[in-house]
Amino acid sequence: MRLERALDAYLRHVTIERGLSDHTVAAYRRDLVGYLEWLDERGVVETQDVTPAVIAAFGAERASAEPPPAASSLARLQSSVRGLHRFLAREGIADADPSQRLRPPKQARRLPKALTVDQVERLLAAPSGEDPIGIRDRALLELLYATGARVSEAVQLDVDDVQTGDVLRLRGKGDKERIVPVGSYARAALDAYLTRVRPDLATRGRATPRLFLGARGAPLSRQSAWLVIQAAAEKAQIEAHVSPHTLRHSFATHLLQGGADVRVVQELLGHASVATTQIYTHVTVDTLRDVYVTSHPRAR
Repeated sequence: MRLERALDAYLRHVTIERGLSDHTVAAYRRDLVGYLEWLDERGVVETQDVTPAVIAAFGAERASAEPPPAASSLARLQSSVRGLHRFLAREGIADADPSQRLRPPKQARRLPKALTVDQVERLLAAPSGEDPIGIRDRALLELLYATGARVSEAVQLDVDDVQTGDVLRLRGKGDKERIVPVGSYARAALDAYLTRVRPDLATRGRATPRLFLGARGAPLSRQSAWLVIQAAAEKAQIEAHVSPHTLRHSFATHLLQGGADVRVVQELLGHASVATTQIYTHVTVDTLRDVYVTSHPRAR
């Protein structure tokens, strides 16, 4: 089979059967289109023409590029290539998987960067109090910190998802659902937005069940939500880098620092494995060490 057709089949598979997000599928597409272009330049256009040696040459060339690519970028690229060839072999489109021996580069273990509780409070207080868009932004920020939701999960919420009660149903990666509590501060901010702001925003655009709306009444996008976070961080004069995941990291770290069990945090974050969540325990161990060193009379 031609590699272009094989790629189309794989992207349909990850979109429809695996239910991956548009963002993830787009990343796979970018990686694999570049991979197929590299193969085409070398006359490799059929699935059976791809050999372990060809894939090894591709990986070596990408790894030696200037400037050197990040280990995380190489790992993602190799994951995309392995996923494609594994699918082709499993579906009988290719006789074997030539990527079996491809090993991702070792990545430096990075600790998640969390804000302090004081920084979070300043961030949440940053949106203007009575301005309609400020009320919406405050509701968004409060919800992100109260639930640990990903930004993509927050902007996909419908009004019915948060209409009543002190729990929230989030749809995460692979369309998996999880239930998370909503604290009183986030509940109050959401109620203010739902009663005082959203009805007016909804009249400015086409009818949509989405919870968070933009100034013209359209559903708020991930990019717009990211800008809300950036603007709040700037207004709060937070010098640390604040990314769309920062409130999620802070949510997990503060829970563990407060004594929450790591498996409970795993469920709240929607991690498939507790090993993913355990990276946050390193942050709390560092905090314990600092407290010990500064407090114990014989620590030094």
